[in-house]
Amino acid sequence: MRLQQLRYIIAIAENGAINAVAHGMFVSQSSLSVAVRDLEQELGIRIFDRSSRGIALTSDGAEFLGYARQVVEQADLLMSRYSRGGSPQRALSVSSQHYAFAVQAFIDFVSAHESRSCQFTLRETRTASIIDDVRSFRSDLGILYLATSTERALRRRLDESNLVFTSLFRAKPHVFVRDGHPLAARGTVRVKDLAEFPRYTFEQGPESSLYFSEEPLSTLPHDRQIVASDRATMTSLLKGYDGYLISTGVRSDEMYSGITSVPLETDEVMNVGYVVHGQRRPSALAEEYIARLSERIVSFEGSSPIVPSRRLRRVEDTKDGPDA
Repeated sequence: MRLQQLRYIIAIAENGAINAVAHGMFVSQSSLSVAVRDLEQELGIRIFDRSSRGIALTSDGAEFLGYARQVVEQADLLMSRYSRGGSPQRALSVSSQHYAFAVQAFIDFVSAHESRSCQFTLRETRTASIIDDVRSFRSDLGILYLATSTERALRRRLDESNLVFTSLFRAKPHVFVRDGHPLAARGTVRVKDLAEFPRYTFEQGPESSLYFSEEPLSTLPHDRQIVASDRATMTSLLKGYDGYLISTGVRSDEMYSGITSVPLETDEVMNVGYVVHGQRRPSALAEEYIARLSERIVSFEGSSPIVPSRRLRRVEDTKDGPDA
């Protein structure tokens, strides 16, 4: 098995056609086909199904692709870090659900580093992608939440991916609405009060399921659902239309003007934290970013409905119940 063969597999899977990859990588179609066939014979699996309609991954091929990407990304990382005469590049990669405090902590982190030789990455992405990013070492850590009602299922998925969850804080769900919304002046909102309004949710892609939702109480019935993929669009929707979003109650800077958060009457609790790979100790940069997260969370205390977890003292979360 050669690294170039893995690059071929990844490119073919992404393009869905050998001829396009051959043209883009300046190699003949026959050479590309031979490289793929040799790898399939070596592994004893069929990576692609070929038909008159094109080429598609088999189930074995989809699993192999995940490992191939991991190997290629790690090889590229090695080259980028050590191709400058042995001087390693400082790097940190974070994948997160759509939380403003994660972005603000990232800005704090980046602002503290003046080194020219660095690569810092923040991906606001889907829950399934966060898990896959950390599992495949694409990201050093991922930020997501566990819901009371779906925690067991999501914990199982984390265990299968060899990921360890550490709690940052817990919060009671709040309903975000625009100023002037019929619910904005309420002291609290009941679940039944939401039925007549459109619900906003963050898009979770083809792997969407109840326990991948970024919002608690995902099983609530709603006739109208509006899905967005980024925080900017979500903020604009909240400010411009009578829908609602259920989240932690922690508002970002852009939400302090024109948006209100109202406590939701529910037993549900949002346990927000980060995941790291069980076989990988967090780097010094990852630890520093986690410290920045903790600073941001502590700054919210007293002005937002959060309860910081013991992880602020770097105590690892367990599955035995609430730790705060």
